[in-house]
Amino acid sequence: MGFTHVFFLIVIVTVFIFILWRKNVVFPVVLGTFLLAFFYYTDLGVIDRLISSAQAVFLAFMNAGIELFDIMLIITLMVAMLQALRAVGAAELMFSPLKKLMLNPTTSFFVLGITMYIASLFFWPTPAIALVGTVLIPIAVKSGLPAIGAAVAVNLFGHGMALSGDLVVQGAGNLTATAAGLGIGEILPYTALFSFVVGLVAIPIAFFTIIRGMKKGKWKADETALDLKTTDTYRGRPKTSKTMALVVPLMLLTVIGLMLYRAVFHPEEAIQGQEATALLGGTAVFLMMIATFAKSGIQGMSNIVEYMKEGFFFALKIFAPIIPLAGFFFLGHPDHAEAVLGEGAPGFLFDIGESLAQYIDGSPAMLVVGIGLIAILAGLDGSGFSGLPLVGSLSAALGQATGVDVAILASLGQVITIFVGGGTLAAWAFGAAADAGIAGVKPAELVRQNFIPVLIGIVVASIVAVWML
Repeated sequence: MGFTHVFFLIVIVTVFIFILWRKNVVFPVVLGTFLLAFFYYTDLGVIDRLISSAQAVFLAFMNAGIELFDIMLIITLMVAMLQALRAVGAAELMFSPLKKLMLNPTTSFFVLGITMYIASLFFWPTPAIALVGTVLIPIAVKSGLPAIGAAVAVNLFGHGMALSGDLVVQGAGNLTATAAGLGIGEILPYTALFSFVVGLVAIPIAFFTIIRGMKKGKWKADETALDLKTTDTYRGRPKTSKTMALVVPLMLLTVIGLMLYRAVFHPEEAIQGQEATALLGGTAVFLMMIATFAKSGIQGMSNIVEYMKEGFFFALKIFAPIIPLAGFFFLGHPDHAEAVLGEGAPGFLFDIGESLAQYIDGSPAMLVVGIGLIAILAGLDGSGFSGLPLVGSLSAALGQATGVDVAILASLGQVITIFVGGGTLAAWAFGAAADAGIAGVKPAELVRQNFIPVLIGIVVASIVAVWML
């Protein structure tokens, strides 16, 4: 490790200090990106270093924007679709059956969370939050659950417990297993176990924290925080509203049913990840057009542009502060570092993780603590998945050298990496940005609320791992 690695750690510590102080973290990461590039380009003259550093800031933003754009777009399209449904009077009718279950903050929290978990298992949390969140969170807030409570529910159940176990799609497990030299069947039982341990410890703690905050008046259910209209604006042609309220759920259920069918019976043709996002996005566009045509005919089709504007404005408000953070933390991954700083640039976080591995001895407790720390660092780049090859390979190296079960170490590392980087403890992560944005809260606020519950869950899972080793 060189000075740039140390400087990268200094910026990370500074970001956490700013988060704890509830200060905006954009300034330190932008300055950190500039200075990191300046210190990296040691072979250039001062003027050229300043020029290249300024270019690196832009390239870091662009790299993050490219990586995040699919999430921004799916949120845009789902929000635009819902605005069209509200205009035609279908949204309230479509949501009404769920009101029977979501009667109070407690039932809303768990109905929302469990729905998010099931949806995330089959087509991953990013497309799931665009569908589940935009449909169910307004109802949860209406029932009295604060927006932060809704964000915590979808985040811990989806980007935490569902994604870290990844029991159906198994994309995470395959990455980890391949890097560790294992078969997916060897680690899947352990990833299931550790994801349930962390989730089932963290979720009740987070829930009771939300309830206690509500009793103290810290949070209140505020529909205006969602930036989404939660009541319909159309009062004509009730048959049209009822028809659309029936057609839209049927089409969405058909899409979900197709995803589930493929995932279970034809896994080689499974619609997952970006493909699932694309299918949902395309479906949302057609539903928006159908709803607009049903309301106003061909004359009203120009309203589609207005719905799209509302969707893009909503998405940009979410991601404007996230792109600078992601731009910096993506530099922790070698591929992203090379895209910004040039060929041969190191993955700063990955190098730091490998350096820590040298100081871990062979006792089970130290191995678990070491893998846990490396997994946390690997997750800090905010993607969740990019650190899995590092965690898997280091688990294999350490486990084989010390004679312990590699599958247990690798599975624990996978669950911790994704809980951190998938979006429960990293404010700049995809999951935190999407979940917090849909709920109308700040990602940093969501992470602060998750921090203690998730850490306790990770500690409990680590104790279980030590006992198993």
